[in-house]
Amino acid sequence: MGAIGELHETIHTAHPGASLVRGADMALYTSFRTGGRARLLLEASGREEVSFALEAARGLGVPYHVIGNGTNLLVSDRGLEALVVRVGERMGGFAQEGNRFEAGAGMSLAAFAKSTVEAGIPGTVGGALAMNAGAYGGEIAQVVREAVVIEEGEIRRVAVKPGDMGYRKSAFRAPARVVLRARFELNGDDGSAVQRMREYNKARREKQPLQYPSAGSTFKRPEGHFAGRLIEGAGLKGLRVGGAEVSELHAGFIINRDGATSADVYKLIRLVQRRVFEHSGVTLEPEVMLLGDFDG
Repeated sequence: MGAIGELHETIHTAHPGASLVRGADMALYTSFRTGGRARLLLEASGREEVSFALEAARGLGVPYHVIGNGTNLLVSDRGLEALVVRVGERMGGFAQEGNRFEAGAGMSLAAFAKSTVEAGIPGTVGGALAMNAGAYGGEIAQVVREAVVIEEGEIRRVAVKPGDMGYRKSAFRAPARVVLRARFELNGDDGSAVQRMREYNKARREKQPLQYPSAGSTFKRPEGHFAGRLIEGAGLKGLRVGGAEVSELHAGFIINRDGATSADVYKLIRLVQRRVFEHSGVTLEPEVMLLGDFDG
């Protein structure tokens, strides 16, 4: 049967209603729309199910990855010899008490933004905490106060402390911690939040290549610079490797222009890094997370 088969049976026996997919096509679960197949994928529906699946995987020696909407992932074309736990819309949910809000990790940030009438950014609540997502000058760290996580095999509610989160880094990243829910505290609004949300969304539509699959901004912001400007300054707009392209609209985005593979995207990332360093002496660090084998 093998470890993956045994893991499938173990999860199914303990949680008969679990949504398990063998040989899951990861192109369907990532915003780049690329990647090979994962040996086993769980569409998580509750905290106990997630906790059990991760503990079972550890017990059987099966590697695992926890993902949200896959908006910041590049999965190898070779696939994943692992369990993938997707914390998506089945683990959403939203509650409000005054200016405090609690959201399930699987709730999309767009839905959370609409519910709280704040500016939206792609991905899920859990993914946002895992990378301290930000947009338009703000970061999730500014408003999150505590989180329900799986840590050391236990479900815990932990306060978010100063220093837990920084630019694109977080103490709430798997495998050390898997976010299940998060509590936020937002400031009062003067009535202009709806207008700001419209302006932000309009800016995104005008300045970002949203019509093509991508993972949003491909590179982190180098200190004292903007990645997109460095890439454009190196004359790389429109540069292609296979079906992957540096967007003509926004050089900070690598897009799946025409049937790209993950290998195409990866090679283009490396090429951009090299060309930008040659032109400006600045080393760009990818913001996209790599899952699987990209070497060889």
